[in-house]
Amino acid sequence: MTEAAVATTGGRVFVDKRSPRAYKALIGTAEAVREVAAEAGLDRTLVELINIRVSQLNTCAFCLDLHTRTALRAGETAQRLAVLPAWRDTALFSTRERAALALAEATTHPADAAAQESAYTAARAALSDDEISAVIWVAITMNAFNRVSVMSKHPVRPAAPTP
Repeated sequence: MTEAAVATTGGRVFVDKRSPRAYKALIGTAEAVREVAAEAGLDRTLVELINIRVSQLNTCAFCLDLHTRTALRAGETAQRLAVLPAWRDTALFSTRERAALALAEATTHPADAAAQESAYTAARAALSDDEISAVIWVAITMNAFNRVSVMSKHPVRPAAPTP
């Protein structure tokens, strides 16, 4: 298969394959952000909730598939993942998680100034400065990966059946 065939599908260019240096830099950013999140005390399940919520807002099927599986492996429950789009309407999420999710949403949709101010106020009450910074970086990075996958139309392949 030619390089062009590998990097293109359905009329879309797989920008990660076409520009591997740029994608490698994005991977490096993600690794640094993962370290920042861990140092700030964000556990893996909260990071994955942020990744999934941002991917839901961006309708990124590839990242939703990937991060849902990662969240389940990290110990997140299927119930909480199922109701994540309606996190405001359930008591299944802690005050800290709610603050992080609202801040991630505000980072994803920064044009909504009122929602951004409300989210930041809630974050200030529930999260440390390091946690706020980490949540914002997780959301920024997930938004970047979502753009790569959405614009490339990365396919979601059927999962292998679980035994």
